[in-house]
Amino acid sequence: MNPGEDPSARADVEERPPDGKKFTFPSALTILAAVTLAVWALAFLVPPGAYDRDADGAPVQGTYHRVDSDQSFVDRLNDLFLSPVNGLYGIQDAETGEVGPDLAGELYGSAGVFLFVLAIGAFITVVFATGALDRGIGRLAHRLRDRGALLIAGVMLVFSLLGTVEGFAEETLGFYGLIIPLMLALGYDRMVATGTIILGAGIGVLCSTVNPFATGVASSAADISLGDGIVLRGIMWVVLTAVTITYVIRYANRVRRNPDRSLSGFLPGDRDHNAADAPEPPELTRLHQAVLILVTLVFAFMIFSVVPWAGALTGDADATPYGFELGWSFPQLAALFLVAAVLVGVVARFGEQRLSATIIQGAADFISPALVIVLARGVTVIMNNAQITDTVLHSIEGVVSGTSSALFAVIVFLVNLPLAFLIPSTSGHATLAMPILAPLADFAGVSRAVVVTAWQSASGWMNLWVPTTAVTIGGVALAKVGYDKYLRFVWPLLAILAVLICGFVALGAVWT
Repeated sequence: MNPGEDPSARADVEERPPDGKKFTFPSALTILAAVTLAVWALAFLVPPGAYDRDADGAPVQGTYHRVDSDQSFVDRLNDLFLSPVNGLYGIQDAETGEVGPDLAGELYGSAGVFLFVLAIGAFITVVFATGALDRGIGRLAHRLRDRGALLIAGVMLVFSLLGTVEGFAEETLGFYGLIIPLMLALGYDRMVATGTIILGAGIGVLCSTVNPFATGVASSAADISLGDGIVLRGIMWVVLTAVTITYVIRYANRVRRNPDRSLSGFLPGDRDHNAADAPEPPELTRLHQAVLILVTLVFAFMIFSVVPWAGALTGDADATPYGFELGWSFPQLAALFLVAAVLVGVVARFGEQRLSATIIQGAADFISPALVIVLARGVTVIMNNAQITDTVLHSIEGVVSGTSSALFAVIVFLVNLPLAFLIPSTSGHATLAMPILAPLADFAGVSRAVVVTAWQSASGWMNLWVPTTAVTIGGVALAKVGYDKYLRFVWPLLAILAVLICGFVALGAVWT
């Protein structure tokens, strides 16, 4: 039985046949493998076609036409077999547009993003191995233990900031043991702790500004800079984070005034806690302080290096870059985080053996999202070589043609909601969807950055509640509040966020 489940349901569960197996939603890798096979099969039925291209390689609206494909069955079988390889380092021939590992031309595969994910995985793992981040958050929570609303706001703000810059989500599962006793000691219930953790980090990921696993991968797939659209995303982060914090605090104050209004109820012993009895976490050492400062500087420098400052400050996307702009992309950022991982390890005095092992372990832990990106890119290679990408694009063009730019941005958000459920991996979802969605933005006269923002908002919104997300279902299990009760708690906020997101992406489409 899941923690927090209604005890009356136990009998029904026990009456089921003992050999009955509970359905488990497939992993992102399995889903993308199935998608690869499905797209390969559909390519035999979808007629090939192409758009004329402008000087930048973008499709020209209204120029779609059917073409003859010279691919044999063996060629198509070879594309299926090599799709993961092409997804990593396939090269696109400049004349034919075909993608293959042994052609000459530009890199079509996601090797740069693949290495970037492994590099930031190594960096994050080294940072957590120092214990600095865990202890820093623990110290913050304990210092604010006598000021409930400020504690909720402080923890949520830190989680949201980490979510928007580096996709902080699964890491929150380790904080329930700390946050739940503190919230109970302040007169709140377990739902307050659950909302503080899940919604705090989740709203940051939803409003990702430079999150490499969402904004970074999507920007790469859309062929734009990581910094494009950062102003809109930054404003969204401020507003939506404030709304979410206010929502949780409002519920928390209601429960404190009248515990009978708690949606989660109280377990035996929950009302026995006292904030004064909570043990104080150890002080931050100078080493921990140095690590936290270094981590802050690394992410601040990353933001500085990718932002197109001239365009952001003047509002002109075609403005001449300032002399101090770096214009970094994934190759440079991958190198940055590899070097930063080593620096953090040196500052933390890990020693060569431990540092090497931690970096390797960090890269290994992030191999799954990296492979998801490769598989998703492999799907686009199959579509490209079969010449059906433009056909799919043309069919969607007919649906959105004639819509206003604001309505187009809202449609992009809505279309991606079911996709986010089917493909819970943000990286895989982005790599699969962006090659289709980004050219649509060109047709609608909307910045591709707005499409990235609408896409990541849909993905982030779904991940606040869908049961296929480990952060959500694992969090409610750890908090022992029951998934059904969490849905009752969060659905009004989800409605508010959906309206605000649609407003922001619509304004962003008109503004750009």
